[in-house]
Amino acid sequence: MSAASATVTATYRRRVRVQLADGTSADARIKGRRLRPVCGDGVTVEPLPDDDELLITALEPRRNQLSRTDARGNREVLAANLDNLVVVAAAIPRPDWFVVDRYLCGAELNGIGGIVVYNKSDLDALAATREELANYAAIGYTTLETSAETGHNVGALQRLIGRGIAIVVGQSGVGKSTLINVLTDCDGQKTASISRKHREGRHTTVTSVMIDLEGGGQVIDSPGVRDYAPVLESFGDVEKGFREILAAGARCRFSDCRHLREPDCAVKGAVADASISARRYESFRRAVFLSEDLAGGRRF
Repeated sequence: MSAASATVTATYRRRVRVQLADGTSADARIKGRRLRPVCGDGVTVEPLPDDDELLITALEPRRNQLSRTDARGNREVLAANLDNLVVVAAAIPRPDWFVVDRYLCGAELNGIGGIVVYNKSDLDALAATREELANYAAIGYTTLETSAETGHNVGALQRLIGRGIAIVVGQSGVGKSTLINVLTDCDGQKTASISRKHREGRHTTVTSVMIDLEGGGQVIDSPGVRDYAPVLESFGDVEKGFREILAAGARCRFSDCRHLREPDCAVKGAVADASISARRYESFRRAVFLSEDLAGGRRF
């Protein structure tokens, strides 16, 4: 075997799992310390003498990537070459819609489609939840109520993913891995109950893994997180990350309006008349302050 192209399907620190063009899979090492392949990456691999493992020697150009800001303020790439980001909330643990917004912000900045899924819908039919989903739908996001336990709308989610690559994200304990198990008709992803003490999910997925769907698409199961912060390098990034803010901002009196305290701000006017969700606007404000903290080198 000579040098060949492959796709990263699982990551384990400095080793990964790759799938070759003929559909076979193999473990691979990473050459050097500068290469940091993630799930979804296209890579160049070469055989190692007298070894079953391959060697990753280069990354192919990415068409997009989903990144987050880590606790030190550095960029961490989670996955690459994505068609959709599926952000999951649920009745338990209590949904944090601000986390959902930050994930969607990260997707917007990288040209990744956003799908909002409310799982465990069999446990909750609160009007407040339906209102949040309606707000997302009103600004163009696809929303779906599912139940991994009953199978409700799991087929609809699979059709939305289609033949593309989707990453499934959200708070720990919302049922991401269980939902993926139903989508892929397997029990390969570990699941865990909710912590009784904190009512938060225990971290169960220790690596990122790409799993094939029957329809030809793939889903990436990412490590559970209790928070997420997109990489925001400027105010422009924040504005772009909230599509309804960006659209309304074009009507502001001042071209450099930050939509916080400026007069004749079309965004604040839209919030006042409920054209823009007040809670989404608060999420935007928090993202502005976060971007300022990051620009100033302060830990958020």
